[in-house]
Amino acid sequence: MEKILVVGGAGYIGSHMVKALLDKSYPVLVLDNLSTGHRELLTGGEFVQGSLGDRALLDRLFTDNKISAVMHFAAFSLVGESVQNPLKYYRNNITETISLIEAMLRHSVHRFIFSSTAAVFGEPERTPIDEDHPCRPTNPYGSTKLCVERILADCDTAHGLKSICLRYFNAAGADASGTIGEMHDPESHLIPLVLKCALARKPIKIFGTDYPTPDSTCIRDYVHVTDLAQAHLLALQALLEGSGSCAYNLGNSIGYSVRQVIDLAGKVTGKAIQTIEEQRRAGDPAILVADSAKIKRELHWQPMYEDLEKIIATAWKWHSLKP
Repeated sequence: MEKILVVGGAGYIGSHMVKALLDKSYPVLVLDNLSTGHRELLTGGEFVQGSLGDRALLDRLFTDNKISAVMHFAAFSLVGESVQNPLKYYRNNITETISLIEAMLRHSVHRFIFSSTAAVFGEPERTPIDEDHPCRPTNPYGSTKLCVERILADCDTAHGLKSICLRYFNAAGADASGTIGEMHDPESHLIPLVLKCALARKPIKIFGTDYPTPDSTCIRDYVHVTDLAQAHLLALQALLEGSGSCAYNLGNSIGYSVRQVIDLAGKVTGKAIQTIEEQRRAGDPAILVADSAKIKRELHWQPMYEDLEKIIATAWKWHSLKP
């Protein structure tokens, strides 16, 4: 079998993708510069440390390996940092991705699966958000992801590069084994922050308690990282079978408020979690919930973890077991 190249495969979602590919007996080649990834999260496959901007390295990888498809998880993804340092995001998320696409085309590899984001939509006009919702990102991170989506569409027209863009809402949870999970530094995602506060017996900050929602806190759609990996496997199979280019939203189509997440985390951990109320953060929409009907209909994706309590339980197993 030809190999699957996973760029950014030592990161949170990338490492779960590598495990899912290996579980299905795909040969895996991982490229990661380890700027935010962790070598110890990889459960197998061949690992190469390096940058997407290294043309000679990319040419060597594509020359020495028969690669049937590329999966991209190598973007920077902190919204606040993207606002403070936009050039870092445009350089890594766009320029280096162009370098990868150019290498693929030089070596006649024409299947690309892109880790995109709900941030491409910006402030929602309606919820749940389907694929036809207008894309008006409100931060550089979302802008870079949308730019790559458009680059991929143009490369399909010009070069026949087929791509599937998967727009995640809020990735959460950890592998059921408890052996790999979320390990960001700094951490910005709500569920691991709450669980770390439970472990440290410290209060968690709630940013904004005046939203037009039932309990006045933001509502988000959480999707388990293993379910994300399964969606990528289905996208890969579709491309291998000749699918055209398209984009899909990935979420559970169920919204949970910040307070609901904290309450469920307390239930899972058996610990009382105190809160501190802070002012809203700029750019945080009140409600972000996905409409994932398209990928369920076309690729037959069916999430295994639709209950948030079960998602949090897998994350708790990881955080309570890891050193």
